[in-house]
Amino acid sequence: GSLLLESKINPNTAYQKQQANLFQKQFFFCCFCLKQDTLIVWSEAENYDLALSFQEKAGCDEIWEKICQVQGKDPSVEVTQDLIESEEEHIEEMPETSPLIDLPTCELNKLEEIADLVTSVLSSPIRREKLALALENEGYIKKLLQLFQVCENLENTEGLHHLYEIIRGILFLNKATLFEVMFSDECIMDVVGCLEYDPSLAQPKRHREFLTKTAKFKEVIPITDSELRQKIHQTYRVQYIQDIILPTPSVFEENFLSTLTSFIFFNKVEIVSMLQEDEKFLSEVFAQLTDEATDDDKRCELGMDDLQVRSAATDIFSYLVEFSPSMVREFVMQEAQQSDDDILLINVVIEQMICDTDPELGGAVQLMGLLRTLIDPENMLATANKTEKSEFLNFFYNHCMHVLTAPLLANTSEDKCEKDAVVGSTKSNTICPDNYQTAQLLALILELLTFCVEHHTYHIKNYIMNKDLLRRVLVLMNSKHTFLALCALRFMRRIIGLKDEFYNRYITKGNLFEPVINALLDNGTRYNLLNSAVIELFEFIRVEDIKSLIAHIVENFYNALESIEYVQTFKGLKTKYEQEKDRQNQKLNSVPSILRSNRFRRDARALEEDEEMWFNEDEEEEGEAVVPPVEKSKQEDDFPDSYEKFMETKKAKESEDKENLPKRTSAGGFKFTFSHSASAANGANGANSKSVAAQTSPASSNGSSSKNATLTTAVTATKGSLVGLVDYPDDEDDDEEEETSPRKRPRLGS
Repeated sequence: GSLLLESKINPNTAYQKQQANLFQKQFFFCCFCLKQDTLIVWSEAENYDLALSFQEKAGCDEIWEKICQVQGKDPSVEVTQDLIESEEEHIEEMPETSPLIDLPTCELNKLEEIADLVTSVLSSPIRREKLALALENEGYIKKLLQLFQVCENLENTEGLHHLYEIIRGILFLNKATLFEVMFSDECIMDVVGCLEYDPSLAQPKRHREFLTKTAKFKEVIPITDSELRQKIHQTYRVQYIQDIILPTPSVFEENFLSTLTSFIFFNKVEIVSMLQEDEKFLSEVFAQLTDEATDDDKRCELGMDDLQVRSAATDIFSYLVEFSPSMVREFVMQEAQQSDDDILLINVVIEQMICDTDPELGGAVQLMGLLRTLIDPENMLATANKTEKSEFLNFFYNHCMHVLTAPLLANTSEDKCEKDAVVGSTKSNTICPDNYQTAQLLALILELLTFCVEHHTYHIKNYIMNKDLLRRVLVLMNSKHTFLALCALRFMRRIIGLKDEFYNRYITKGNLFEPVINALLDNGTRYNLLNSAVIELFEFIRVEDIKSLIAHIVENFYNALESIEYVQTFKGLKTKYEQEKDRQNQKLNSVPSILRSNRFRRDARALEEDEEMWFNEDEEEEGEAVVPPVEKSKQEDDFPDSYEKFMETKKAKESEDKENLPKRTSAGGFKFTFSHSASAANGANGANSKSVAAQTSPASSNGSSSKNATLTTAVTATKGSLVGLVDYPDDEDDDEEEETSPRKRPRLGS
């Protein structure tokens, strides 16, 4: 309801309605505007361009109708003043004898008039063309540059400011014939001089000093062709004008410099062609590279292990990857048949990324992008006889993945992540990488691994489960660097986003929500990105109704999360959980009693094993890596078969549940103990597995922390074993108890 913009609709202003995607490069916010005709653009006064971006087409149409109403136009038009298009049409029809623009005499007292003229024609294609012809015919540019020297000698600041506007405007005329004059050896330094005196700057820049004194032309091999030398100098200086001197053009100015870009491009083409035609130059370069007598200083200019050479090598490698990633992949797979893993090209690239000495990891970021391109299945070829995807990914996971994950595994190992053993401590004193550069590197590695989760399916799944990788990644949730904790959370979010029950079982059996919930509780009431990202993770699980995860979260963590009321996510999870329980109860109550026999319960578990075997066989047929089934705990196989024995243990279990609820921290939240080892994934080990549901009490002597850990493990171990076990009503009293006491219902398995 607030006022965004107040602008008077001028009857003579050209308003234009555009499709947002046409302007995505110019306006970053338009990346979100995917619908058509959601942008209105126009100009107000000189060099003041405006664009209105609408989320919905209806809002755009409403404003557009008001603009057209004021200007007396039909709202169906897309441009209210059709001046530019009509002028462009007239350019081709313009006769050669058409009168040119009359230029003022080139004198000091006329500089302001000349500047106004040049600036005024930029909005009209016809007048730009006429002015360019006039400047070309009268040799006007050289006269202006002579005036520049006079103004500089006289320290005429006002005149120098006018000359800046004039020369900048002439560049925006976008005429190659004028560029040839301005960028000649005779004129280019004076053009640079004019562009030093920007009226918006308190002091002029010293571009000429940089180009003549600081920038040095270094010849590894002497260039004898004078024309080639001149072309190299010119290209460097024009590139400097475009990249450094000229301000970033607005949306409406961007096309004004298209010819300048083409001018630079064709200069570079000409330079490469001239070098290629030089019979001596390239042969001399390679002769010196291969000559052992070449001294180190000379060789350094050709290639050695220093930062500049490494940067140049990275650039060359990036060109190769962008040109043909398949060619690079074919080379590295052939190389693997002849070389050790340590010297494989991909591993050398990974090691260079890991060992980047730049505090901001600029080189590592570039190399990570190249690795991402190489392992992207979208650009891998598939033919009738072979599949590049399967071959290369098998190679990558067998020979390279261990090198990529080495820093991650090293920084999350048990000796690096020691826990505070103080009883009653509210925060596990996990030691995570505090070094900013190390944290940045781990974030890069996690970004690449997240990409693998999204695109590599079986290979990365096998790797994650075999290495218990998600558990190691979630150790980083304790990092003091929030961006690293968010990377770890994003990795888990991508895994959950796949809605793969193998991943879901791995997460629940490993109790891997603990570090995420601990991070949420440690974050307290702070409303920040970490808080929002964690909430979004649980909201996704709720919206997508991932039943196995909902059951695990509610059964194990709801007491800690129910106090969070600023979002309805966790109450929504509880509602989903209870609805599912009710559905399961209704289904089971409708089954004849003979079908509820204990002997059928074991068949249900056998069916689960058959599913896993089928999944693995299916993967083997496709030639992919096989994900081994998670081992069943002893408690699952030996769980009481009789309903009566289960009911005897149920009451004892409920009393222990009340006694062993998560302890409230000093901040008012709850805290869970996160076991770094993988033992939780395999279930709890008890001496008497038949009483596992009631075995939390022996740990009570070890203090509250031990009780919490034992409770969590026991719940994890028994959850899978309670498949099909429900409180069947034997009489009416049992029915009433079930309805009034939902907490007393036995937990259902996934």
